[in-house]
Amino acid sequence: MPRTDPLADSAAPSRLQLPPGAWATLLDGLCARFPAIGRERWLDRFARGRVLDAQGRALAASTPYRVGMEVRYFREVADEARVPFEERIVHADARLLVVDKPHFLAVAPAGRHVAETLLGRLQRRYGEPGLAPLHRLDAATAGLVLFSRDPASRDAYQALFRERRIRKRYEALAPPLPERAFPLLRRSRIVPGEPFFLMREAEGEPNSETRIEVMERSESVWRYALEPVTGRKHQLRVHLAALGAPILGDRFYPLAPQAPDDYARPLKLLARSLQFVDPLDGRERRYDSGLSL
Repeated sequence: MPRTDPLADSAAPSRLQLPPGAWATLLDGLCARFPAIGRERWLDRFARGRVLDAQGRALAASTPYRVGMEVRYFREVADEARVPFEERIVHADARLLVVDKPHFLAVAPAGRHVAETLLGRLQRRYGEPGLAPLHRLDAATAGLVLFSRDPASRDAYQALFRERRIRKRYEALAPPLPERAFPLLRRSRIVPGEPFFLMREAEGEPNSETRIEVMERSESVWRYALEPVTGRKHQLRVHLAALGAPILGDRFYPLAPQAPDDYARPLKLLARSLQFVDPLDGRERRYDSGLSL
């Protein structure tokens, strides 16, 4: 089998079931399916064993195109920049990793982030390709992320999130809301917005809920404690912005011109703590971030 690129191995392969088409070879079909990826780049991927069959065996560019065949391929981003901040291991055992994620680092491959993700870094550090995040944080958000190291116990820990049996506490810096009474419960319906990467509040039955408290007050900035009961995309950012206190450093709510990451101006949102009863041994677990806003 051709030698593979260990950096690209940090991400799980994408899967494609070949659609109907009259292409003679797999290479021809992939070039037609993904016109933004040049033929030379596909040839390079084939040469490095980056295109596989359903059993994980490397395929040749000349493999006959067969409708319905499952193909696995590794996404790659040319010249992917390194995020200049380091993660910190908070806890490690045979089943779990608890990690402090820095601002700007994506948890898992998405968009322009492939190898340079928290998952990729940890897989390379520990040599564990089966490592999996049990939940996600936005790349812009810093703080605690829980990873499963053991496939046999993974569903038991995933159930904590599905069944809302894990307490997640965040901190945010945002403008004062002196006209509001705290603690405050924000409940609303969050739906996809425009552009496609945004969310918004809409009329209708609430599908999101956040408990909000004030921890510290100053003249221009308050420190808020946020406990999401639900886990909608961008929920905390949407809720504070809707109350009139957009989180400092937020370029989405309200929407600002999108420029390359400004490492000097992070989103002032931190996943501060995780607390739960271990589903396997019944032990109370609590982990706290060592990061600051």
